Amino acid sequence: MEPILKEELQIMNKHEQPDSGERVDEGGKQLKFRPVLHALTANPGAEMMRYARGKHNIITLGQGEGDAPTPDFICEATMQALRDGRTFYGPVLGREELRAALSEYYERIYGLDVPSERIFVTSSGSTAMHLSLAALVDKGDEVVAITPIWKNLIGAIELTQATTKQVALDYVDNKWTLDVDKLFSAVNERTKVILIVTPSNPTGWTASREEMKQILDFARERGIWVLADEVYGRLVYEGVRAPSFLDVAREDDLLLVVNSFSKSWAMTGWRLGWIVGPLEAEPKIRDVALYNKLCPPTFTQYGAIAALEQGEDFLKQQLDLWRSNRDYVVERFSKMGNIHLSYPEATFYAFFKVDGEPDCIALTKRLIDEAGVLLSPGSAFGQVSKGYIRLCFAVSRPRLAEALDRIEAVLKK
Repeated sequence: MEPILKEELQIMNKHEQPDSGERVDEGGKQLKFRPVLHALTANPGAEMMRYARGKHNIITLGQGEGDAPTPDFICEATMQALRDGRTFYGPVLGREELRAALSEYYERIYGLDVPSERIFVTSSGSTAMHLSLAALVDKGDEVVAITPIWKNLIGAIELTQATTKQVALDYVDNKWTLDVDKLFSAVNERTKVILIVTPSNPTGWTASREEMKQILDFARERGIWVLADEVYGRLVYEGVRAPSFLDVAREDDLLLVVNSFSKSWAMTGWRLGWIVGPLEAEPKIRDVALYNKLCPPTFTQYGAIAALEQGEDFLKQQLDLWRSNRDYVVERFSKMGNIHLSYPEATFYAFFKVDGEPDCIALTKRLIDEAGVLLSPGSAFGQVSKGYIRLCFAVSRPRLAEALDRIEAVLKK
């Protein structure tokens, strides 16, 4: 594979709207695609994964997943569903058994009464975000997004032809914080959605209950939707779960909360998620989902039920490992002396800067070439984080230790 040059990535990061959707292949044939596809901004994280592909002995800490396989009890429930012939089409918004299990999960873990009719099962948390945005925004609309943020969410907004206004978290005294007034001042007459990821990928910042209430009150007064990505809501190191917008919301609020089975129960490859919204949203989300995926896979939903009902011990074991790994990463980086990061209070990421290394693309590529470690460049997460690097520490201790040894050897040169 040809190396990705810094200059090429700079070109890819320019967001220029072409005047035509036509492109010409090597044979001279006209390729007609929507202009929006040519206007998508580059995804440096995906480009680094492509650059590392095929290289020898790479330790991959660039994706948001651990190295534990899906637990046996989830797999067994899914295989039993297959043996029972549960391989046919199902309801568009998920089987009622799973929606009911999710309702019981919210009551048991969150202490909230969320009727199953307000829960919409989707084929992945990413699909949940796409369905939500497709239902809420159109060309000419604006989404105010709190950054740093996962690049795929920005890409999902771009596909709707809405525009994104990025409002950055502040980094003060080695902590990420939200200036609510700055967020509110970014809203204008074109704003249809406030997008917030809490706990945050990649920073680990988590909105407080009071901040959530302020945001909802503000949005309610203006008839603006709040789209909350709470995929990392169980990946906290104090307490059972993070605050949720559902804690402070009314049943009829313009609020969609996106979640996923991927992180908590080692189900990244299963592609199964859900949305919680007002009851009135159900037919509209169903309409969008009908023409997207028709329905979530039937048999995997039985594995998801098992995850909800039997998965707490597994999640606790994972959190114990990740907590230990987090402290290990912080200790190792602290001893290196040239690395700066906020202490992650949630998620399984270390989001850090290296003294004298302002170009995160060049540094990420150097770590691939010289250390054999794949990380994710901060420029994949928004304008505010171009000098940062994201490391996922949700892996075994030996694998993590080996990766840090390699990184340290390169950064000490």
